[in-house]
Amino acid sequence: MAPLLEAISIGKTYPGGTRANDGVELSVAPGEVHAVVGENGAGKSTLMKILFGIEQPDSGELRLEGRPVSFANPREAIDHGIGMVFQHFSLVPSFSVYENVVLGSEPRNGIRFDREKAIAEVRALSEKFRLAVDPLPPVGELPVGQQQRVEILKALYRDARILILDEPTAVLAPQEVEELFVAIRALVAQGRTVIFIAHKLPEVLEISDRITVMRAGRTVGSVKASEVTEESLATMMVGREITLRVERAPARGDVACEVRSLAIANDLGTTIAQGLDLKVHSGEILGLVGVEGNGQAELLEAIAGLRPIAGGEVTLYGESLGGLSILQRREKGLASIPEDRLVRGLAAGSTIAENLVATRLADRRFVRRGLLDLKAVKAHAQALIERFSIRAGGPGFAVATLSGGNMQKVVVARELSEQPRLLLVNQPTRGVDLGATQFIWKSLTQARDGGAAVLLSSADLSELLALSDRLVVFYRGRIVAAFHNSDELTPETLGTYMLGLDTQEPEVMRAALQ
Repeated sequence: MAPLLEAISIGKTYPGGTRANDGVELSVAPGEVHAVVGENGAGKSTLMKILFGIEQPDSGELRLEGRPVSFANPREAIDHGIGMVFQHFSLVPSFSVYENVVLGSEPRNGIRFDREKAIAEVRALSEKFRLAVDPLPPVGELPVGQQQRVEILKALYRDARILILDEPTAVLAPQEVEELFVAIRALVAQGRTVIFIAHKLPEVLEISDRITVMRAGRTVGSVKASEVTEESLATMMVGREITLRVERAPARGDVACEVRSLAIANDLGTTIAQGLDLKVHSGEILGLVGVEGNGQAELLEAIAGLRPIAGGEVTLYGESLGGLSILQRREKGLASIPEDRLVRGLAAGSTIAENLVATRLADRRFVRRGLLDLKAVKAHAQALIERFSIRAGGPGFAVATLSGGNMQKVVVARELSEQPRLLLVNQPTRGVDLGATQFIWKSLTQARDGGAAVLLSSADLSELLALSDRLVVFYRGRIVAAFHNSDELTPETLGTYMLGLDTQEPEVMRAALQ
């Protein structure tokens, strides 16, 4: 079968000499789901931007149905039948579903906007492609899975024959992922072609017909999904054998941190989480499960001292943390790996060495008479660079010069350079390649095995299931279920509680919360 869309020897170099695409090849057949996978920095995003007209290649050629094409902007790509749904949605929260879908291409009756026609067309599209969504509510009131459907409808309304989905499952619960896959299969059945960008390899294998693997800006190969495994794909992506598994050998000790009747408010005073009760023991990882925005991140911020509490209490080994500053909590043995490494984890313009002592400016090992001991700071950094396998030119290099994975390793190195009593971890491997993910998982389990009590929040359920000894599920600011981890616990089970579809018996939840 002749290709529908081809990228031939695509090259793209950014100012500063970064070679994002280096002779990339991609061949997509009509009516298939074609996955593109690779680690961060492999060149996937640049290639997709070129296909959608956001970027223009320096060399190479695009062909659509065998004919050379070039897109100066996204409008030209849309006019040629290519649509793209980005990981971060571009919706107007106060607008209704139908208003978002037709925005910029509104049907008209004379000079007036034809509201009834717009509603009817959006409803017909959603039914045709099994993207069930009510056209009338404001988008801001919809759950994230429904918002994603609105983005897909926007592309289909503009008659996209080729739909590029950029990390579409990143923030979805398992049931929402299955619903998305039903919709993708319906799209293909209706003659559409889907390019699926993802990093969750089990999902890639489930939904795709063929897979193109990229590494370091080049195409490594293209394979049939039915002929590869998760392990062989990971090896193609990284260039060496890699296994994302950890041994769980919990040595649970005393209760380290206890949260009692905790209530958390936002900056406007509105309660966003309440009635939170949980315990985490030394030598265990407690996973915090939930669709983002249901209170997990806010709980970690409240314990760290980054967010005031509206009621209740948090204790560390029986001592209340109320009234203690962030620094005082750290002095009690609390460490934190924040969700956004650039906003809260690092000073990007400062050196690696400076970042590694940023939380220890009162430590006499590094400060003498109010001045940094630069020799000691450098030696400390060099030791951690080696211990945590940070790929960098040296301690004096700015953090901004590092890859995302190595930036995250700097945060992990700083927080785990000394054994913490309580470790708060939020999205530890977001935007991190497989090699760094493997190392970070190992570092977290080593901290747990060393006696740390770990509270772990992640949008990746496979990560939570791989690392956690127990799990608690958040829904609309409350804990609604709790589990001891086992091989029988599945993402689908967790998903029913994440979406509020099931209610756990109170005595079962209380037993698992101890």
